[in-house]
Amino acid sequence: MSRTTILTLRVILVVSLAGSLLVQVGILPLIWRDLASTAAGWRVTAVVILGLWVLCLQVVAVCIWRLVSMAAVDVVFSAGAFRFVDVVIGAISVAAVLTAGLATLLVPGGIAPGVVGLIYGAAVATGGVALVVVVMRSLLRKAIEMRTELDEVV
Repeated sequence: MSRTTILTLRVILVVSLAGSLLVQVGILPLIWRDLASTAAGWRVTAVVILGLWVLCLQVVAVCIWRLVSMAAVDVVFSAGAFRFVDVVIGAISVAAVLTAGLATLLVPGGIAPGVVGLIYGAAVATGGVALVVVVMRSLLRKAIEMRTELDEVV
């Protein structure tokens, strides 16, 4: 992986993490305040779902940082990478479930059905991303096996 690619990805990850912290510290309290007129259970559930969703993004960003660090020193093709890939799969899967939960929370409200449908669609798409990472994990496993075989030959 080129030095420029690694640096660019790390800058993007830092900006993403900074933005997610801004959401947690600045935006979520504003959403909490804006929902003051709604039922307490609905308000708590909505803000918790949004907060956990942002946390999932942060977990993914940290794991990608670790994987990029491993790639930078050419050790990404090792069993240690699976730990981070598995956490990414889990975090994305949780984000998909949280997105579906948010859509379900909005069903009985005054939100347009099309908006609820779009959020359910986003949940399905997020689940699809998790499946893509599962496929990438299997490719990583195959690459490790091939590298091991090549090392034995050499």
